[in-house]
Amino acid sequence: MDIDDSTRTELEAAAFRHLVAHLRERTDVQNIDLMNLSGFCRNCLSKWYSAAAEERGITIEKMEARELIYGMPYDEWKDKYQT
Repeated sequence: MDIDDSTRTELEAAAFRHLVAHLRERTDVQNIDLMNLSGFCRNCLSKWYSAAAEERGITIEKMEARELIYGMPYDEWKDKYQT
């Protein structure tokens, strides 16, 4: 398969957005479950997001990145969904 870099980036971004939307919907799945089964969780995604921004000279604070991934402030998500 021969895909140019721009298209590959667009496809990867779309897949990432779908993953984040899926995790926002699946609030029944706890981070510890994700970590145990897959080796990463929502917090990992937020760290990777922040690191990618930092590589491009953009500062996204830890809690800002978490809010981008969780779709709400992290403390609110914990209160509502963390068991």
